[in-house]
Amino acid sequence: MVQEAIISLLQIVIFPGFLFLILAAFFYEWVDRKIVARLQNRYGPLHTGPKGLLQPFADFLKLLSKEDIIPYATDKLFFSAVPVFMLSLPLTALFCIPIINSTALVAFEGDLILVIFITTLIVISVFMGAWASTNRFSTVGGMRACLQMLGYEIPLTIALVGPAIVAKTLSISKIVQWQTTGLWFILTQPLGFIIVTICFLAELQKIPFDIPRAETEVVAGWLTEFGGKKLALLRLAEDLELVLAGSIMASLYLGGPSGFGFMSPFVWFIIKLTICILILSNLRALFARFRIDQLMRGVWKYLTPLALLQIILVELIPW
Repeated sequence: MVQEAIISLLQIVIFPGFLFLILAAFFYEWVDRKIVARLQNRYGPLHTGPKGLLQPFADFLKLLSKEDIIPYATDKLFFSAVPVFMLSLPLTALFCIPIINSTALVAFEGDLILVIFITTLIVISVFMGAWASTNRFSTVGGMRACLQMLGYEIPLTIALVGPAIVAKTLSISKIVQWQTTGLWFILTQPLGFIIVTICFLAELQKIPFDIPRAETEVVAGWLTEFGGKKLALLRLAEDLELVLAGSIMASLYLGGPSGFGFMSPFVWFIIKLTICILILSNLRALFARFRIDQLMRGVWKYLTPLALLQIILVELIPW
């Protein structure tokens, strides 16, 4: 009993828990920056560590060492709490993702709904951070972020339900287990995978969906007043959200840690997660920023009807 408790504690704290997830967040920030830089004929991170591998960690330490300034006019309680909320939300959701085998550390019927709910809480935290800043650039950036992220939550949620309908479960672990005996959902629901990929780009506020942070219009958007330790936590939270997005795509559409041959399930998961993040990074490098009217037209005129079409196809075609 004591040995099982110690193993569970080590899994939560070290692997595949907090320490591993934070290191993965730094690593995939480096992958994202490096890939985008190479696609744009730049070098990207280069000097800190081999091939610049330690640059995200060095940036994090630099921000931690800076003075923590709280502007006089801010709502101090919310302004200080938002970075902690933003960091804890994706970490919590990642515990529902199977990483080292087909069952996650936290697995229950309905954990898919919990993860979708957490993505909505992230949007609310962004709005709270913008509102608490009482800065006009932060407020405009926060309103843009809410308009964009809440809009894209709708087709994202509809598309994520597709695998759950076929597997007849709302548990991410059971959806992964269903794919070990059947086809990966990227083969039977490619439209859903495309919709989820586009929606996650919008949820992550990455190019071409970075209108909430358009530097020439709203400085840094809702992040304008954050600096020092708070900005360090928010940057780390963004990296964790990137890992969460890639992990959901890999689990629901690529079979998660399931695979074949001699490689362990963990290696399969890392390969699939890396592929998903490379897809997101490639799209970020390919497109220019959309205007806000183009963003909203895209979600309501195209993505939402296509997501509903995907659900109709799932119901009509027996896989």
